[in-house]
Amino acid sequence: MTARLLATSSEEENVSPETMQAIIMSKYGPADVLELRAIERPSVEPDSVIVRVHAASINPADLHEMHGPLITRLSSGLRRPKKAVPGADVAGVVDAVGENVTEIRPGDEVFGTCGASGTLAQYARGYKNLVAKPANLTYEQAAAIPIAGITALQGLRDRARIEAGQTVLINGAAGGVGTFAVQIAKALGAHVTGVCSTRNVEMVRSIGADRVVDYTKEDFARSGQRWDVVFDLVGNRSLSDLRRATSRSGKLVMIGGGHDRGHGGRSLLRPLLLAVRGIVLSRFVKPETVFFIANINRDDLLVLKTLCEDGKVTPVIDRTFALSEAPEAVRYTETGHARGKVVVSM
Repeated sequence: MTARLLATSSEEENVSPETMQAIIMSKYGPADVLELRAIERPSVEPDSVIVRVHAASINPADLHEMHGPLITRLSSGLRRPKKAVPGADVAGVVDAVGENVTEIRPGDEVFGTCGASGTLAQYARGYKNLVAKPANLTYEQAAAIPIAGITALQGLRDRARIEAGQTVLINGAAGGVGTFAVQIAKALGAHVTGVCSTRNVEMVRSIGADRVVDYTKEDFARSGQRWDVVFDLVGNRSLSDLRRATSRSGKLVMIGGGHDRGHGGRSLLRPLLLAVRGIVLSRFVKPETVFFIANINRDDLLVLKTLCEDGKVTPVIDRTFALSEAPEAVRYTETGHARGKVVVSM
């Protein structure tokens, strides 16, 4: 693919019908390596569609992809990124469809992921993980859903197997996954405790948490209470603390893909090591520990679509940036202080 660096920051000017504006990552590194360029549009293939991107969102996985820690370079490219355009979450309008595609038509409003081509661009190629956008949401709200929403859904429904009436503690309740987890746990009938900082207490309460713990004032691991499910989204507590907060018959669920304020892959290793220790220990002493990485799929996107259209889940967006401001969106996400999701709007 031939890329041409734009001489202007305008996102529409000097772009021919065959090209598009995109954020390009030609090497691994911090947000400074990201550049706004004019590149060739992705072409439609028999089993794919081209989406005119209206919004995309930033995920911890995108940060790892950009920093390129060794653990991820084995698949993403040892010396330089294989994928030039970062981003996976997307919401937009179908521009073209391949000859083998029957479920999606040009003009359809869709959301999901287009991870192979990257979504921090005006057009992206995908199909497998795209479904109809929730009718009651904006493109920005829909773009906030896919990876974070599915991670919360699979962690609570499939790994924790939450039942109505159970108690659930969500450590990191104000973050991208956490804001979905609070609402999904409530939709599953749980009594939810959210852990967050002082500035986020009212927001976490407003999205349905029955109780909110301000970690600057109270330590949930030493409160004496135990929860049926502890869903750890941060990886900032010791394994003994997390196990202490989990009932012996309960489950401690930990996710992969957290980030550590701009330190690339270091945060990938910590939750992984914690989880391995917990899984080994739970073979001998309860509670059970579960570690997982979300599996993005159409069926769960449709579940989230229904939850949103039924008013049970509403995406929480902290800030929205223009495509030309994508590096700043990444920097803001890397601070670890975003409430809900950070979105890039085209």
